[in-house]
Amino acid sequence: MINIADVEAAARRIDGRIRHTPVVQAGPDLWFKLEHLQHAGSFKTRGMMNKILNSDVPAAGIVVASGGNAGLAAAYAARELGVPVEVFVPVTAPEVKVAKLRKLGATVVQVGNEYAEAYAAARERTGALYCHAYDDPDMVAGNGTLGLEISEISDTVLVAVGGGGLIAGVIAALRDRAKIVAVEPVTSSALHAALLAGEPVDVPVSGVAADSLGARRVGDIAFELATDAKIESLLVDDAAIVDARRRLWDDYRIVVEHGTAAAYAALTSGAYRPAPGERVVTLLCGANTNPADLG
Repeated sequence: MINIADVEAAARRIDGRIRHTPVVQAGPDLWFKLEHLQHAGSFKTRGMMNKILNSDVPAAGIVVASGGNAGLAAAYAARELGVPVEVFVPVTAPEVKVAKLRKLGATVVQVGNEYAEAYAAARERTGALYCHAYDDPDMVAGNGTLGLEISEISDTVLVAVGGGGLIAGVIAALRDRAKIVAVEPVTSSALHAALLAGEPVDVPVSGVAADSLGARRVGDIAFELATDAKIESLLVDDAAIVDARRRLWDDYRIVVEHGTAAAYAALTSGAYRPAPGERVVTLLCGANTNPADLG
């Protein structure tokens, strides 16, 4: 099971290659962790850097399947570390993400309508190192390094969940220091369903946040950690996510993708109600979005 020692080792390994993103106070007991300002626009760059640096990468480089953000992180990390990268994404991936992948120098293969279909195609690729977008120990430990940057101010951390690579890392980093709350879209709730079933299960995927939180099945690492730590998973609907994303722009001039806004939607919708004086950190984990609809 991934633990704090693994996260601290990852932090040393990737130091100087990732941004220590800001934490800003947004209210008397509310903070935002601005991880959407990370290189390539999401927390996943931490995990990808750790994965590549801790692996023997073949000459063919790395391959990853992604709804978008893991691919962007892989493309950025591979460029910085000088290795080739091929990214498989669904045909439904936002064009803003696909364009940025190509700009970062990745070879992009678009296949299928969901992450699961892109994943299946990517696993058929031979000769390269496959980097799982979320269910990988090095990815989880790298992602968890952001938890070390909020450990002193958080009683509670709200984390948007797709496949579980972020919340798994946060649990590893903070389980003895803070309450960790998972937030998922009603229409893409792989962790929530797994916790109810007692094991990872396939779920249908749709909705405004499916491009970043649309894993059909939660990762085994995340399920194991969430079960062991007795993590609570809250559900928010698309209307709440859209409203939270709009509020982040209107109230704070913060632009994030819908998946990221899901974490804040737990507060704005009332799905999570903090106790008086409870210090809550909302992880704003990704900004790879088209901001045109926020104007």
